[in-house]
Amino acid sequence: MTVTAVEAPERPAHRDPNVLRWLGAYTASMVGDSIYFMALAWAAARTGSASGTGLVLAAGSIPRALLMLGGGVLADRLGPRRVVIGSDAARAVLVLGLAAVLVLTAPTVGVLVAVALLFGAVDALFLPAVGALPARISPPGQLARIQGLRGLAARGASIVGAPLGGVAVAAGGPVLAFATAGALFVLSLPLLLGLRTRPSAGPVRHGGKAAGDQEEWTLTEERTVTEERPTARQDLVDGLRYIRRHPLLGPLMIVIGLSELGFVGPLNLGLILLSEQRGWGAAGMGWIVAGFASGAAGAALLIAVRGRVPRAGLVMCLTVLVGATGIAAVAQIPSVPLAAATAAVVGLFIGLAGALCGALVQTVADPAYLGRVTSVSTLFTYALIPLSYPATGAAIGLWGTGPVYAVSAAVCAAGGAVGLTFTALRRAELPR
Repeated sequence: MTVTAVEAPERPAHRDPNVLRWLGAYTASMVGDSIYFMALAWAAARTGSASGTGLVLAAGSIPRALLMLGGGVLADRLGPRRVVIGSDAARAVLVLGLAAVLVLTAPTVGVLVAVALLFGAVDALFLPAVGALPARISPPGQLARIQGLRGLAARGASIVGAPLGGVAVAAGGPVLAFATAGALFVLSLPLLLGLRTRPSAGPVRHGGKAAGDQEEWTLTEERTVTEERPTARQDLVDGLRYIRRHPLLGPLMIVIGLSELGFVGPLNLGLILLSEQRGWGAAGMGWIVAGFASGAAGAALLIAVRGRVPRAGLVMCLTVLVGATGIAAVAQIPSVPLAAATAAVVGLFIGLAGALCGALVQTVADPAYLGRVTSVSTLFTYALIPLSYPATGAAIGLWGTGPVYAVSAAVCAAGGAVGLTFTALRRAELPR
């Protein structure tokens, strides 16, 4: 008599204690981030220098842009869990240290710029590593669900973090706000320390082929090393070559870059200028932002509940196209309620595209390269795209919001359209 082993079904991500520990740590860190940036803005404003305030708020983006790819290399070399724990601990020490300094002396532009630069450098390590962790803590079939849960956590952190930061500043000034942010970073540490991660299978080179020639690579539980360990620079070049030659990751990076470039400017800086021109004020802008956030939260919830969307690659490209149409429409709508409703539609479709894109990246990337892959996708969103703000503001000043929103929508739509030209991406599926 032959007994056939039956593989146990995967535990859903929302019932997996390991995933919930990661989600709790990620949420605490994101709320801490929101409070930190709120406190930094208020502390900078209290220096009394408008130019100094702008310098403080912009300083953190410089090390993010310069060091993000290096952060991905470090995550792959040391393991993302170790890098996340170290960088979150560093953020806690840095922010709590600033709170202690501000108890003794008034904030100065120099001190705040130094902290912003250091925080941005640590962020360049934290962001790729935290994005690479899901594939190490959950089976492939649950990665789409985790992306949905991550989206919900990010939206919730934005909703909770800003008001909590405002209350902390009102009650105790930037000192209390920085202390609260630091406490949240500390809170995430025991959750991260409790994570159980799967060992990464390392790539083994055969026949001297370059990285990215996937048919020439195999995965083993332990990395077989027949030559000296490559340098960090070689690892970086290896990772970029891997992305370029991969049938799905290369196209996905193009979609991410174009869609983010066309979307982020109008949502952030463009929306402020649009609200001023229409006389909607801060309240009107708040309703529009809330509309977008509700739509994006709905998309994240859909992915978290369903766990899988058929024809994920095709759906992702089409939802980018629909969301881009909504971006162009926002600048032509005369009333706040209709603009908020349109923003909700944009948030739903762009949010769904983002969640599917993230899930595809997580499932198709070799775990040994996931830190570097995540660093490239994160580089667009957190480092390079904000550099487009001055150009967006100058263009709106010259031509108005309507034309600039139309061009931005066209750039965003180009991401979806280019994605449709790649057969492998159109046919891409998430694992069952």
